[in-house]
Amino acid sequence: MACRISELVIDCADPDRLAAFWSQVLGYAELGREDDGSIEIGPPDIGFGGSLPTLVLSPSSHPRTGKLRLHIDVNATDRDQEAELERLLALGARPVDVGQSGTEDWHVLSDPEGNEFCLLRTRLQPL
Repeated sequence: MACRISELVIDCADPDRLAAFWSQVLGYAELGREDDGSIEIGPPDIGFGGSLPTLVLSPSSHPRTGKLRLHIDVNATDRDQEAELERLLALGARPVDVGQSGTEDWHVLSDPEGNEFCLLRTRLQPL
């Protein structure tokens, strides 16, 4: 027997803002809200427990310090990498320099709260 990743939890200052951003990036929908202000987003027709993990945006007043120990990688499913980069930047993502050489085949970006993620080159089939 093995485990599956069911949720990724991201501490953030503004769960509504990040839920909106990541929902647009991933094509997710809001699945629920908790009394503590957490918002769970996930695949709209599947929800929690499906083949894709959900994201839980959890309110935190503690500022992030230092480099993230975990980041999300995303791949476009319906366009090439450059077109997807333009879309992500229009949604509020920002380029980030983490010491890249400039020859990488991925782009390092940050979400509206500065959490790094990478846009990889390979185009994946939608699930």
